[in-house]
Amino acid sequence: MLEYRTQGFNGYAIKYSPFFDSRIAVATAANFGLVGNGRLYILGLTPKGIVAEKWFDTQDSLYDLAWSESHENQVLVATGDGSVKLFDIGLDEFPVQSWQEHNREVYAVHWNLVTKDTFCSSSWDGTIKVYSPTRTSSLVTLPTHSCTYSTAFSPHSPSLLSSVSSDSHFRLFDLRTPSSASNHLVLTIPIHSAPGPNASSPYQAAFAPSEALTHDWNKYRPSAVATAGVDRLIRTFDIRSPEAGPVVVLPGHDYAIRRVTWSPHLSDTLLSASYDMTCRVWTDGSAKAVPGELAGQGGVHGGGGFGGQGDGAREMGRMGRHTEFVVGVDWCMFGAEGWVGSAGWDERVCIWDVRDFMAR
Repeated sequence: MLEYRTQGFNGYAIKYSPFFDSRIAVATAANFGLVGNGRLYILGLTPKGIVAEKWFDTQDSLYDLAWSESHENQVLVATGDGSVKLFDIGLDEFPVQSWQEHNREVYAVHWNLVTKDTFCSSSWDGTIKVYSPTRTSSLVTLPTHSCTYSTAFSPHSPSLLSSVSSDSHFRLFDLRTPSSASNHLVLTIPIHSAPGPNASSPYQAAFAPSEALTHDWNKYRPSAVATAGVDRLIRTFDIRSPEAGPVVVLPGHDYAIRRVTWSPHLSDTLLSASYDMTCRVWTDGSAKAVPGELAGQGGVHGGGGFGGQGDGAREMGRMGRHTEFVVGVDWCMFGAEGWVGSAGWDERVCIWDVRDFMAR
């Protein structure tokens, strides 16, 4: 395990570069993001450990970041003053562009993985905005009427955009549809709904609504999404059957889950970060995985559907080296399939291999 100390700044988000396997960006905030400055770190992985290649200080906290998918040196950040800023690591000090359109804290930013020419942001002000890096103002504003903690483009379609919010709902927007009265909204799923009769879940009844803090699209199954939040549960849904409720419910975390992300290598594998100071790796059971597959053989599982409907869904391992809330986690897309990075309020960035923490 490699470690780097973000002295005086608490980690909020970490992302591997989509262009270089040795470059990582970390969004941080002073005083746990409650008041004070932010700092964007650009870190390099070297044979001698993690080194800071550059950093940018901001006047307000940084809560999320996204690497540009079209420019290897550009990084997008979400700030506490309601702005979205684009930095170029080839330049010094100041952002190359800034969009000041949200009225409250911006909590998520995400780059379009398909067309690579747009990105989105979501905010506590109850809106999602879509931008082009070549335009000085946003292209589209999508109201959610609820504090929206997470937003993301589908990795399978450039026009599908999703979010989860404090009202315990997953929303899907299709930018190809007429805006009309629905503002491109095509689907709403109550995350707290009861699991279906074929779901893999220790629970059968509906849940009390609670704030949803994070979600992610499966990289191999276009209809599969995962959500998590304050109620400490990870759920997967099939957006083709929104009325069926969650396909899989994964309990285990002791406190709220701040980040969940599907593996870029294995279609059934997720990674989560929580206020309980752990990162955990899970399988949703859809791939009927061969024992030991994550531990070295590799390969992509699954097809277009949910396979075994969550048979064998379980926690596969956990990393508990952080000493404060873990709020950021990301998979490395390059090389062996187990390398990840995590960032937490303990001012530590950790680079580690999930295979070292698998239950033996």
